[in-house]
Amino acid sequence: MSIAVVGGAGYIGSHAVRALLAQKRDVVVIDSLETGHAESVPDDVQFYKGDIRDRAFLNEVFEHEQIEQVVHFAANSLVGESMENPLKYYDNNVFGTQILLETMTKHGVGHIVFSSSAATYGEQKDMPITEKAQTDPTSAYGETKLAMERMMKWCDAAHGTKFVSLRYFNVAGASESGVIGEDHHPETHLIPVVLQVANGQREHISIFGEDYPTEDGTCIRDYIHVEDLVDAHLLALDYLKKGGESNIFNLGSNQGFSVKEIVETARNVTGHPIPVVIGDKRAGDPAVLIASSEKARTTLGWSPSRTDITTIIEHAWNWHKNHPNGYKGAEQR
Repeated sequence: MSIAVVGGAGYIGSHAVRALLAQKRDVVVIDSLETGHAESVPDDVQFYKGDIRDRAFLNEVFEHEQIEQVVHFAANSLVGESMENPLKYYDNNVFGTQILLETMTKHGVGHIVFSSSAATYGEQKDMPITEKAQTDPTSAYGETKLAMERMMKWCDAAHGTKFVSLRYFNVAGASESGVIGEDHHPETHLIPVVLQVANGQREHISIFGEDYPTEDGTCIRDYIHVEDLVDAHLLALDYLKKGGESNIFNLGSNQGFSVKEIVETARNVTGHPIPVVIGDKRAGDPAVLIASSEKARTTLGWSPSRTDITTIIEHAWNWHKNHPNGYKGAEQR
């Protein structure tokens, strides 16, 4: 019996695949390669290139493979783009998940671990954010993630399909081996953008606002190492296999770092001055976003061990300095 990693050629999915392999689990990867990279998938893993919105394709995969659990990473995930083209996000994220759940139901696959997002919460006043906080997304992307969660809830009620939804905060870092890492085009995440300056790919880093009500005036965010994040997915699969009920968990480090702290840490790690240009605030950027992950720690037994921001940036830098163009130029699968 195998675990299907949907979106397994993406940033987080590729790390999950390797973590599952390290546990000697059978893995099947499904990815359209719209944003994923075939080069990130190990050669000895069964890889199906296709779109989960294609019923015939997905049904063929489930007929051919003996799948017992699914980990679902596949989604468009750019907040700004979702506001400009919301229907693209509903089509890929929500409709794609509908077809995936239909196929799982048809083939009797009853467990799914879902890659959700802190974007489901929108702006919150109380910190840290717990799973009891009201969900009020401020982007089409966040709204689609919430819709996907609710679809799973009703599939549980109707068909007994058990799910764990993991709401990520800011995912960063790369594999400690340096073999795989983050490669987005365009890149929008703070840490890789800062490291692009150190790599000579940008002249400076823009900081959007320095008059927030924080100690140094810049926004504070909760960063979680991608390999710590993946550990929670493996624990969630085990939780479901042991009969756990459908559940939702936050994944963060329970601590916050400001934009200026990230830049200063990157300077120390890379030895590059990393020039900064201060720009205007962006609409809708909360001053502080920090997760409470106590529920994941208590219920899943999750214990993140790479929460030091220097460690996170060191691992990210190890990947980016050795792969300045990401997977481009790597051997094609």
